[in-house]
Amino acid sequence: MSDSLARPWHASYQQVGIAPALEALPYRNLAEMAHESCKRWQNESQVKAAFSCVVPNGMNGRLSFAQVDELSDAFAGYLRAVLGLKAGDRVAVQLPNSLGYPVAALGVFKAGCVLVNTNPLYTETEMIHQFNNAGAQVLVMVDMFADKLPAVLAKTGIKQVVLASVSSFFPTVPGAIVRGVQRYWNRVLPPVTAPHIRLSEALAQGRATLAKTPAREYWQGIGRHELAVLQYTGGTTGVSKGAMLTHDNLLSNIQQTRAMGQSHMAPGQECVLTALPLYHIFAFTTNLLGFLAIGGHNVLIPSPRPVQNLQRAIENFPITWMTGVNTLFNGLLNEEWFVAYPPKTLKASISGGTALHSAVAKRWRDVTKTPIAEGYGLTETSPVVSFNPLTGEPRDGSIGIPAPGTDVRLVGDDGKDVVAGAPGELWVRGPQVMQAYWNAEEETAKVMHDGWFATGDVAVMDETGFMRIVDRKKDMVLVSGFNVYPNEVEDVISRMDNVLEVAVIGVPDGKTGEAVRAYVVQNPESPTEVMPADVLAHCKQHLAAYKVPRLVVVRDELPKSPIGKVLRKDLRKAVAEEMKQH
Repeated sequence: MSDSLARPWHASYQQVGIAPALEALPYRNLAEMAHESCKRWQNESQVKAAFSCVVPNGMNGRLSFAQVDELSDAFAGYLRAVLGLKAGDRVAVQLPNSLGYPVAALGVFKAGCVLVNTNPLYTETEMIHQFNNAGAQVLVMVDMFADKLPAVLAKTGIKQVVLASVSSFFPTVPGAIVRGVQRYWNRVLPPVTAPHIRLSEALAQGRATLAKTPAREYWQGIGRHELAVLQYTGGTTGVSKGAMLTHDNLLSNIQQTRAMGQSHMAPGQECVLTALPLYHIFAFTTNLLGFLAIGGHNVLIPSPRPVQNLQRAIENFPITWMTGVNTLFNGLLNEEWFVAYPPKTLKASISGGTALHSAVAKRWRDVTKTPIAEGYGLTETSPVVSFNPLTGEPRDGSIGIPAPGTDVRLVGDDGKDVVAGAPGELWVRGPQVMQAYWNAEEETAKVMHDGWFATGDVAVMDETGFMRIVDRKKDMVLVSGFNVYPNEVEDVISRMDNVLEVAVIGVPDGKTGEAVRAYVVQNPESPTEVMPADVLAHCKQHLAAYKVPRLVVVRDELPKSPIGKVLRKDLRKAVAEEMKQH
């Protein structure tokens, strides 16, 4: 594609006050960004704390900007001077949202090493695959799942395990209470039988080395285009692969996100609720890195399920920003305490990860009196590709316009750009696009085309550059030759008051090739029971006949990923098993 690419979104930038050129952050790497930000905001920030961790009963611990800087320096010293790692070595961090996470992650960057974000809920099999694929030598892990270590260590190249806890860096009394509840009440602290060191001891050992070799010496030579993170894809559509994200990818995406949200951001004054896991690319870039760079206060929730776990944090902290997925926002709207007392200080919310249903968006605005904007991104794009401006009329169903510095095109099955208004696969080019998949040349070749990343998502664009995701190519249902996009059907069904959640898939059908099947969950707050016949009648009112589900199944819950994304692939797998039995 030539640079004659039409960019209708540039005109939309002007209307909402967004500069089309991306201003680069004045840092060579993420370690320098973290150090300089902590140094600046420890004196200038009005929020004082950089990170707070809040457990369901309201007990919490916090770290100042100065503490984050000092502790991450110490961890860098431990990795390089004590363990003898070299620049570019991989360190896996397998922690829930907790104060140990920013210390470890930023310490990895300061050591000049590569961060491998790992889901704490991974099975032993998944851990072994990821650690071996990444070549990780060190594992920073939450102690709640240390019973997996013997099996994992025997089959990987992990040489050192550092254990942290949810209550790491809490004050003495609250920390003891939290650990007591975990150990004796919830029984979630297994005995640790594998060789390990506690995070506190690792920091002490690392701190002792800094007088001889200051941490800054480890990151001085790290350039913007060197590898910073191996971020593994969610595996929702196939085998999990490691996206190679550079310092430049992530620094650029911080600036792109800031440019899109600056109308509602005041540096040094924001407080963001981080319920999404930091090991996921959305919260990692937007919450951890983005708000650190502007001197914001991250309020970390170790586990957002059940959604009541957020109550004390929302009640006790002046939350100004929230990030989440559709299921999180929908869940909060079904909590009496939230609807009765929505956060008074809230400025704006960002939804991503999956489609934000229009009914949820409208009710969120009605309840909180603040904007909620849907964005779009992927692991491979660090993640933000596009964003809805927070000013002007809301555009429900849209993923917004490309972030500054980003080019997009919509490509048909013939490899050519589609005409305006027609659906095509979304391709992305920009400074946030990954280098490649780690050790996977064939997989990289499938998605990278002369600098363009093929997302696998089908989108349409209007004349102003605003886009709408129609669906994933793999999720599209073909009914008698007609394309049915599950997102559209789900959005219609979600408007029913007695439906809490919905998922739509295609199932094999002898007459039409595929048929639409909907799975719905009863809204417990509704006095009306959700009945399949009522769902079908509702769909017939709002959808063409070929889009109406052939079958509606009422379930107690839907399968979800760790961030709350509904897993259609699991529903399709269940259907395949069901058909084998018949």
